[in-house]
Amino acid sequence: MKNLITLWLAAGIVSGCYSPKPIKSETSSDNYLDYSGTLSELSGGARMIPIETPSGTFNVWTKRVGNNPKMKLLLLHGGPGASHEYFECFDSFLPKAGIEYYYYDQLESAYSDQPSDTSLWNIDRFVEEVEQVRKALGLNKDNFYLLGHSWGGILGMEYALKYQENLKGLIISNMMASIPEYVDYANNVLGPQLDSVVLAEIRQLEANEDYANPRYTELIYEHYYPRHVLRMPMSEWPDPVNRGFANINADMYVTMQGPSEFGIVGDAKLKNWDRTADLEKITVPVLSIGGAHDTMDPEHMKMIAETVPNGQYLHCPEGSHFSMYDDQQTYFSGLVDFIHSVNQNSMN
Repeated sequence: MKNLITLWLAAGIVSGCYSPKPIKSETSSDNYLDYSGTLSELSGGARMIPIETPSGTFNVWTKRVGNNPKMKLLLLHGGPGASHEYFECFDSFLPKAGIEYYYYDQLESAYSDQPSDTSLWNIDRFVEEVEQVRKALGLNKDNFYLLGHSWGGILGMEYALKYQENLKGLIISNMMASIPEYVDYANNVLGPQLDSVVLAEIRQLEANEDYANPRYTELIYEHYYPRHVLRMPMSEWPDPVNRGFANINADMYVTMQGPSEFGIVGDAKLKNWDRTADLEKITVPVLSIGGAHDTMDPEHMKMIAETVPNGQYLHCPEGSHFSMYDDQQTYFSGLVDFIHSVNQNSMN
């Protein structure tokens, strides 16, 4: 123990004598792996960003991967209350495509501060958070692509409707523009596809509001998730997905999304969210991604691409809600092609 204390004291003396070089602001070079002289160099790309909120200042976690002055992608995870972790499969595809990208845990999620302040759990506040993150990372209309998956898709649409002058392109991944239509699809299309006995038991548990019953979880995990969330046995789900689910902020998820796996029930904050009528106001290039087996209606997600003035639809025929895993080649080839295409068109 004495030796350990001596070691710590020695380390303190050494660190006190160390004078780090000034760190320049976040920039990009032509070398994809060059972080020299940036805020990302010391920490391998990770940094905490202070966010001003009505309840004070908190910090959110981000991590930069790569360098490209023209193609910078910020990832908005789902939930609400999930984490950046399930996006880690992007490491297998975006670096070789030369796309710079940023992991980001929203406030109340994973590595970011978790003040457990329900007054901050609303769409408008999260939009302002994204804008502050954008500014801190130095993203702008010449390079800033925003990808939102699931709840992140809601956040991405809302951000574009307020701040699209800062965007180069928007990717709405596996999300509809209307929660009421999502609820209708879950109840009237996906539910009846389950075995009638299974569905009846799920419906009874939901009618009793018995969501904490282990039987409810068992039925959902065995019959619903492997068909519509990620199309493989849960025992084979990839590690990043398992960590993303394990680290979800359950309180925020239930407050905003509700406890049901068939749409949104009760007084969940997102229950009446609907931006279908406003889609035509999003004028930046948009890629809408949907899976044939998604929890979201693929026809609705195709409609998004057809309604915005400059939209494309990417259909993942083998994909579910996590199409980036169960239809990976389709998902990433389409995503990379979209970003590269927008970049090329902007250079012409």
